[in-house]
Amino acid sequence: MTRHTYDYGLIGNCSYQAHIHKNTNVEWMCWPRFDSSFIFGAMLDKQKGGEFSIKPAGEIKNSEQYYLENTNILCTEITCAEGRYRITDYAPRFHQYDRYFKPLMLIRKIQPLDGNPRVKVCCHPVGQYGELKPAQYEASNHIEYIGLEKDLRLTTNFSLSYIVSDQPIVLDGTKYMVLTYGAPLEASLGSTCEDFLTKTKIYWRGWVKNMSVSTFHQADINRSALALKIHQYEDTGAIIAAGTTSLPEAPGSTRNWDYRFCWMRDTYYTLTAFNNIGHFEELEKYFNYIVNISVKSKDRFQPLYSITGEERLDERIVELDGYLGNKPVRVGNQAYTHIQNDVYGQILLALLPLFVDSRFINTERSDSLHLIYDVLKKIDELMEEPDAGLWEFRTLSQYHSYTYLFHWAGSSAAYKIGKMFKDEKITKLASKLMKSASDKIEACYDADLKVYTQAIGTKNLDASDLQLIMMNYLDPSSQKTKDHLTALEKDLKSAEGLFYRYRHKDDFGAPETTFLICAFWYVEALTCVGRTSEAIDTFEYLCSFSNHLGLLSEDVEAKSGSMWGNFPQAYSHVGLVNAAYRISRKLDKPNFL
Repeated sequence: MTRHTYDYGLIGNCSYQAHIHKNTNVEWMCWPRFDSSFIFGAMLDKQKGGEFSIKPAGEIKNSEQYYLENTNILCTEITCAEGRYRITDYAPRFHQYDRYFKPLMLIRKIQPLDGNPRVKVCCHPVGQYGELKPAQYEASNHIEYIGLEKDLRLTTNFSLSYIVSDQPIVLDGTKYMVLTYGAPLEASLGSTCEDFLTKTKIYWRGWVKNMSVSTFHQADINRSALALKIHQYEDTGAIIAAGTTSLPEAPGSTRNWDYRFCWMRDTYYTLTAFNNIGHFEELEKYFNYIVNISVKSKDRFQPLYSITGEERLDERIVELDGYLGNKPVRVGNQAYTHIQNDVYGQILLALLPLFVDSRFINTERSDSLHLIYDVLKKIDELMEEPDAGLWEFRTLSQYHSYTYLFHWAGSSAAYKIGKMFKDEKITKLASKLMKSASDKIEACYDADLKVYTQAIGTKNLDASDLQLIMMNYLDPSSQKTKDHLTALEKDLKSAEGLFYRYRHKDDFGAPETTFLICAFWYVEALTCVGRTSEAIDTFEYLCSFSNHLGLLSEDVEAKSGSMWGNFPQAYSHVGLVNAAYRISRKLDKPNFL
């Protein structure tokens, strides 16, 4: 059975992302925001998606793609009949004038490596999800594309005539292509591109060097961390689930969702990963994002918001062919209307380090204690309310054990904050809610099956209940915990060693693919109960489901190992980082086996 993989590398600078195919084409890039229309979108429609490629005049004989070590700078080496050449793609990011320089600018450096290859340069941006083709005109050293929100400019030392006429050009030296949105590059082309490349390389390698990680699978952690970093929209602090939309969870499933938004739940796990590797800047920026949302969210928090905190994310279908013909293509996400009450506990957990970690100055946060109390009050108000759960069931409302786990864990976090700041009002309410949430979790326990089920009153099992172990609700040394883990393994673990979210039918039938983060949760649970050797073997097995660059998808089809779902998926990389952290802590202890 042929394995489907996503043959893309990802670059970005915390202002935008670009997915670059092994054939050199920029197949997905949204400007000016993560959730804007694509400028290039061949990933979802070859005809309407536009193109930005540097392909050989003949066929591609071989393509090798790799990152410059410990950076988000991507190299693609193309071998053709006439020779070989390298494209270095990067989004500039470095410190300048006391702030980060992170423009809407894509730089492509093209170098001949062998022979005299001829290349055909194609740059055809589009707008309004492929419905708008901007007008273009050529100036002395650039091409202007007019008709989008702001003008695009392609500045290059390639012959403009050859580009406009789609004719092959002999690559007789190093060339540069700089695509900009709004403000153009007004500087010496070659020297500026090289300067930006050097500074961007220094920035990323310095960022990685400042990570605090063990030697356990360090390269995998580095790549995951680099990918996660460029999922934060730095201007507001929001962290998106993925930079793509409508890559199907399984072919033909219609489970095609837009993930270019900030889920409160996903962000908690992502910030935990950043915390585990010793990076805190992202957490402080997210705190500001949450504060801005809390000011206007008087009634209740939504499960997700736009990267600038907009509440309405109306879902619509756009007329595109879809990835490999998989329709529909959705823009927006109706899950913003769902009742998902685990969000409150996740916000409290995400913010906990800012209040109790002595590396942060407590007085900076003491005036925000009202936010902690307000979130606690919402948990109190919603304790008896069923919800859609973390898997966002569209027509199923239940009393989910996962939701109550985060009521319990979030209240525990609030209790610690209250203790730190000697706020009796917070500690008193938090203590009450911990007890109430625990009672609800226990109502999900099935004594016959010896397992905590998905919700009160159901026999269905759910991989999210692995977190009862990971979050120390259950004593990892108890027989009850071991029985719970065994029952989840028996029901949800595939024959190939992957994990399903659940097995029962939902709005779209039974799930066809496994969910990668669930398998990483399983690794963490194995580690917690002392099955460390199994955890290490499983972790290394899961790493094999990445693409050629170490990037992970959302879902994996168990039998073929095929990658599906939006890509790369922050959730999956978070799972890898957190599982590696859990294992490394265990390995640091003597007699870990």
